[in-house]
Amino acid sequence: MTRQIHVGGVPVGGGAPVSIQSMTNTRADDVDATLSQIRALATAGCDIVRVAVPDQAAAHAVGKIKERSPLPVVVDIHFDYRLALEAIAAGADKVRINPGNIGSEDRVKAVADACRQRNIPIRIGVNGGSLEKDILAKYGKVCPEAMVESAFGHIRLLNRFDFDDICVSLKSSSVPTTMKAYQLMSLKSDYPLHIGVTEAGTVRMGTLKSAIGIGGLLALGIGDTMRVSLSADPVQEVMAARDILKAAGIRREGAELVSCPTCGRTRIDLISLAGEVEERLKAVDKPITVAVMGCVVNGPGEASAADCGIAGGQGEGLLFKKGQIVKKVPQDQLVDELFALIDTL
Repeated sequence: MTRQIHVGGVPVGGGAPVSIQSMTNTRADDVDATLSQIRALATAGCDIVRVAVPDQAAAHAVGKIKERSPLPVVVDIHFDYRLALEAIAAGADKVRINPGNIGSEDRVKAVADACRQRNIPIRIGVNGGSLEKDILAKYGKVCPEAMVESAFGHIRLLNRFDFDDICVSLKSSSVPTTMKAYQLMSLKSDYPLHIGVTEAGTVRMGTLKSAIGIGGLLALGIGDTMRVSLSADPVQEVMAARDILKAAGIRREGAELVSCPTCGRTRIDLISLAGEVEERLKAVDKPITVAVMGCVVNGPGEASAADCGIAGGQGEGLLFKKGQIVKKVPQDQLVDELFALIDTL
């Protein structure tokens, strides 16, 4: 069990539900474009949004974004502590920094004091690609131990200024390194953990790497908030995050599809059938499991854990509920009959 922080109205850690984060890719000073993207993220199921603040124009826009944002706003700061101070004063709900890269200790203290006065947390974001030179020299490479040592160095720096409202991330583009770093950190501290695989890639490979890294950590009970990092529309990140949470058994929201692989027994176009059912299930918000099986011989039995489903045959198929056959249905009516059954659940 980790300690709990609050990002706006969203609790993180301490047994709270795992929250989904994403980051806008618009210029923050284009307030309307940024807010449009934030609303799209909120609609997709995002809980917390992060905004890059690389310059004064972006810092000046934080207040306007915060006023109209449906989500808590995290500001992402590097190097210039004055940007952090301005964003904090404008109402940011959380600050993401590396305390070691914003300059002298008096600057770190200024940021810590401002966050404490406003009662907002700081995320220490350790990235395998930007570890301190002395730590890299000590370990000779990027490794989990180096990343954890970096995190504790930043934590001690903030603690020196009486600040401990902290969340930690330890991200690498390597899935094994990322997972081991988070596992090590979870053994050594109770700070809430923001989990993710950084620079994961495009939708296909990035989702796969994130599913393994994030999903694996969640299955181990590690992770309080998460971001799937993709070279894609940020909405795709949120959709992938929801799917990962669902696959890991963390969230049950909406319908889940299970379908069998095709084989030599299959006598229907199972791939198209499963695709059609998956598309129509997007409009179903019931927490149910729906099966699409390619064989009437063992389909209902194999999918007995599903709430309902269909199994294809030659020109016709079976409609079943909780593993029990309801009736035979002509092939061209299978999907409609399935959704008629779903309506009764």
